[in-house]
Amino acid sequence: MKPEKPKKIRILDAVPDLDRIDRELLRALQQNARLANKELAARVGLAESSCHERVKRLTASGVLRGFHAEVEPRALGVGLQALVAVKLQRHTSSAVASFREAVLAHGETVALFHVAGANDFLVHVAVRDSDALRDLILRAFTARPEVGHVETSLIYEHARNAGFGAVDVS
Repeated sequence: MKPEKPKKIRILDAVPDLDRIDRELLRALQQNARLANKELAARVGLAESSCHERVKRLTASGVLRGFHAEVEPRALGVGLQALVAVKLQRHTSSAVASFREAVLAHGETVALFHVAGANDFLVHVAVRDSDALRDLILRAFTARPEVGHVETSLIYEHARNAGFGAVDVS
């Protein structure tokens, strides 16, 4: 199966104002994206049609970016995960774009973070074992002409905060 073409970073032109109901909808969907519209509407105290329209609006505006299934990595043969810190030789637009596109094309890439600080990228990867990790680092990272330095940290545990956004930080 051919890997999905990497999506460009989507930047919201204008972040819509979220009211209490919008935040409750987002919180409920983060905890369980499979909620039926009827149950979602009941949880937030809206008519089903109003709930459906709000979810459509949140999706169309880019606030709600997708619905995902969280899969047990071992079920897919993943025995090892790591964060790979990458420092580019030169931090130019073309080097950033080239590296980003290349890394996202690898099926082992779980997530990519373009960061500030000592490194330019943090890449979350998932592989079968340490041999596969070494091969991936050599093939996908150190062989890239724009890469100056790579440092790998093994992940012992990974947990996702399904309540992210529950707290209003404004």
